[in-house]
This record gives sequence, C-alpha cells and structure tokens, in this order.
Amino acid sequence: HLAAYPQADASFIDEELEMKMCMAQKITSMVLALRRKVNIKVRQPLHEIMIPAVDSKQKYYISAVKDLILNEVNVKELKFVEGSGILVKRVKCNFRTMGKKYGKLMKSVAQQMNDLSQEDISLFETNKTIQLSVEGNNVSVDIEDVEIINEDIPGWLVSNEGNLTVALDVTISDDLRNEGIAREIINRVQNIRKDSGLEITDRIHVVLHATEVVQNAVTAYEDYIKSQILADSITFAENGGQTVEIDEFTVNILIDKV
Repeated sequence: HLAAYPQADASFIDEELEMKMCMAQKITSMVLALRRKVNIKVRQPLHEIMIPAVDSKQKYYISAVKDLILNEVNVKELKFVEGSGILVKRVKCNFRTMGKKYGKLMKSVAQQMNDLSQEDISLFETNKTIQLSVEGNNVSVDIEDVEIINEDIPGWLVSNEGNLTVALDVTISDDLRNEGIAREIINRVQNIRKDSGLEITDRIHVVLHATEVVQNAVTAYEDYIKSQILADSITFAENGGQTVEIDEFTVNILIDKV
C-alpha cells in the first residue's frame, strides 16, 4: 500500500484479443441464459449452437474463441449459418414513438416493415437504419424505432443482443442424457471423496444402487467416469452409502478406498 501504482503501457494493449474475449463472454452469457430459461443444468451436455454471423469480422472473432465458448457452456458444436439460415426474425414497430414521427403514414410504414424479408432485416440490424418509399415519401426508420423479435424454432431457443444472434439446440438425445447423468455421478462421487477425507490420488471402489436409467448411463460412460473419479471398479448393488438426488432419480453411492 506504500508503493505507487505502476504506469500503464498502452503498447501492451491487445485490442483484437479484447474483442475476441468480449465476444466469448457475450455468447457464453446468452447461452447460459437460454439454459436457465428451460432449466437445463450446465453439466447436461447439449448438441449445437448456431450463429448467423453478420460479417466476416464477427465470424473471425467468434471462430477464434469457439473452443473456449463450447467448453464454458458444455455444448458439442458451434456452427455458422449463412444469412438468416433457419433463424426467423420479424420487426415489431413501436407505434407510440413512430406514430408521432410518421403521423398518417404510420400504418403504411408498419405494413412495409412487416413485409421485410429476412435479408432486409439482417441489413437493417447491420446498418441501424432502413430507407422506405411510403406513399411517395422517402421515410427513414431507425433501429431504435422498432423491436427485432426472434421466433423460436421447435427444439431450439433463440437470443439476440444487438447484431449478435445465438440459437441453442435444447433437444436432449438419449446419448446426451446419459452423458449428463454420468457427469452428475462424477460430481457426487467427487464430493463424497472430499467429505471422506481421501487424498486426491487415492483410488476407490464404487457401489451404486440406482434405477435402470442411471445404470444404463453409468454403463455407457463407465470408462470415462472411472478415469475422472480414480475408480478401479463400479458395481451395482444395494448399499448403505450416501443418498443423492440426480434430476428425478435417487442414487445410493458407497465408496471404499482401494
């Protein structure tokens, strides 16, 4: 506290790296918000994120931090779709503010805005304004005058912030479901290891008493689970171990040091 703050050296500032990380943070936040919207935990893997990049620079920034994003949100793939792709948007006019601005032309302006194509809407988002010819008058509509609404696709959730749109596939296949259960089992066993005072390098035997659904998931991902919890074996039998809840399932877990 007795030393002066060091002088900042602007030459060390990497603005491009900051832009990439800003994009990673924004997309991560949007995807996590979509997960919360349908109550899907982060430990549950999901299949895919789709992003319609508005230009090559945005696509470049996102591609540079793609692996970081996927790791943070626990999604398998991130794909870019050209133009609007399968993402459907529509423009909702703010009649209160636009009525004052356009007066008797308001109804015709709203009709033309409703008729915009997906490509027109994409350009509108990029340019922040659009020029219309309404009843012989040149009319300029600004992005602040409207609300761009994303229409969710069946099985997907869509989020939009400015010129960034993210679509998340929230369909959980059997394999994804099994992997999610396996990750939950790993989490619970690691907590029990910690509470039992085991050393981080101690190897264990695990006994589980669970429903058929959980057993199938553990069997499918047995090698992965064992590698993560340092288990020599995983068996299924009634036991007097700790009872935990995994989604709607109850599991009894007993661990013994090898």
